[in-house]
Amino acid sequence: MPKILDYQIKEYHFDVIVVGGGGSGLRSAVGLVEDENLSVACITKVFPTRSHTVAAQGGVSAALGNMGEDKWQWHAYDTVKGSDWLGDQDAIAYMCKEALPAILELEKYGLPFSRNNEGKIYQRPFGGMTTNYGDGPPAQRTCAAADRTGHAMLHTLYQQSLKHGVEFFVEYVVIDLLYENKECYGVLAWDLTKGELAIFYSSLTILATGGYGRAYFSATSAHTCTGDGGGMVLRAGLPLQDMEFVQFHPTGIYGSGCLMTEGCRGEGGYLLNSLGERFMERYAPNAKDLASRDVVSRSMAMEIRDGRGVGPNKDYIYLTLTHLSPEVIHERLPGISETAKIFAGVDVTKQPIPVIPTVHYNMGGIPTNIHCEALDENLNVIKGLMSIGEAACVSVHGANRLGSNSLLDLVVFGRASAKKALELFKTGFYNYGESKSRNCNEAIEKLVKEFHELRYSNGDNKVADVRLRMQKIMQQDAAVFRTEKSLQDGIKKLLDLAKNEYKNLSITDKSLIFNTDLVEALELRNLMPQALATIISAENRKESRGAHAREDYQDRNDGDWMKHTMIKLDCDKFNHLISYREVILETKSDEVESIPPKPRVY
Repeated sequence: MPKILDYQIKEYHFDVIVVGGGGSGLRSAVGLVEDENLSVACITKVFPTRSHTVAAQGGVSAALGNMGEDKWQWHAYDTVKGSDWLGDQDAIAYMCKEALPAILELEKYGLPFSRNNEGKIYQRPFGGMTTNYGDGPPAQRTCAAADRTGHAMLHTLYQQSLKHGVEFFVEYVVIDLLYENKECYGVLAWDLTKGELAIFYSSLTILATGGYGRAYFSATSAHTCTGDGGGMVLRAGLPLQDMEFVQFHPTGIYGSGCLMTEGCRGEGGYLLNSLGERFMERYAPNAKDLASRDVVSRSMAMEIRDGRGVGPNKDYIYLTLTHLSPEVIHERLPGISETAKIFAGVDVTKQPIPVIPTVHYNMGGIPTNIHCEALDENLNVIKGLMSIGEAACVSVHGANRLGSNSLLDLVVFGRASAKKALELFKTGFYNYGESKSRNCNEAIEKLVKEFHELRYSNGDNKVADVRLRMQKIMQQDAAVFRTEKSLQDGIKKLLDLAKNEYKNLSITDKSLIFNTDLVEALELRNLMPQALATIISAENRKESRGAHAREDYQDRNDGDWMKHTMIKLDCDKFNHLISYREVILETKSDEVESIPPKPRVY
């Protein structure tokens, strides 16, 4: 056990490390241990069943056709359209085709899906999901376990992980990647329970750390959603992709941000303004309340801005389910009833729910190819590093994610990462048992020194105060609607915060066992650069596309901006460098044609 500064540091050796115990991390880990020769560790800062996947409600999409005719090609069309043509069509085709075996596999694992009258998996309609390439009626494509689908999925995958012998390191905070010479060879982590640092050496590290929704003041994300993988990647000098695209879910409970699933509208719920109007008919005449999330969120924002919001300050909208039978609500939306009662004081069978667009999902993240291998700004594969789930940007969601495609992304690409990893080991690209201690004491000492300096910070500013200021800047200046002035003001305020208050933190607790003050400082170290990457990328993109709505550039500009933003950020001086990656318009499949760009209307 080496000693650096005052720290005794444990060493572990695994063939593969999965960082994150949510849906994508667990699905990857389950697939990896199918090869009994591989040693696999899953490192997670919370107990796996407390990961944020547990909060996903409405369902997971797959063109099973249990509730009427459906095809995966129609699903791919809807996803490309939903992405506002920024999604990579090869990845989208792969995801939508692989959805079918991936969901049936979950059923065999024991996921307790709701059932239709024939005993098949129940599927509900979701926003932006259609039949016959958008010319047919809405598709009932979202496979549901009542309104607790993420909960059911996470527990099912955790049970499978235990069954197959995945080795867990629970309540470990991963501090940074061990990365040099364009190769990742593990991570440095902190064991909260014992107060020890640990080096995990590996041939392959898979980042499944989730999104960074807590960069905003109002978010449906858990407080653990601090973008730890993205922060580590930026500090390693690697880029993030499409950070300007942040999805606002139309129906977060006013005041708390707790999610009211899109399944509410899928089961027949609808939105009302202060005049009692079903206003979505004005903005999306065909899809109405089941238009894509960015369209519904902007429509709500416009109703509020035009004075038709509800409440004393006219600053929210009503979501009503009162016309639905109590039996339907009890059977299909039981969690919603409970959440609305607790966080809004509303009986959904008798009263509407006050809702407001709330940050929900990050389309951007760590750039990867279709095999989940992380890429640098020149699209070279980074040896030893993969990413999956919301932490990653394989770009199946492009500029806007369709509801119920997130859980699908988790299982399809969690599965794909395991398949690719097994292939790389079996072909000798990585060697079994090769993870050994390296002559990298200098690199590790640098990371430990940075941790030490943060732990003993004795500045003037509390972590919570700096985090709150960052969140309010993002909420105000990089929200549903953006302008050059709001974005430039936000950049100026955020840079000032980052260079001054953020660099002058006060950590009052100096201990190492369950030091939540230090944990939150480490999380802020991941959030702050990603907040900056988001607002800088948004100011740079001079168009409106999907979730990125510029009031000063209201049209989509395919000629200049049908490309992915790649941003690198110096996490010390906060300088940035932007480059671009072409959108992949070819499906690379004989079973589905590429979908050329056209106006996106619902």
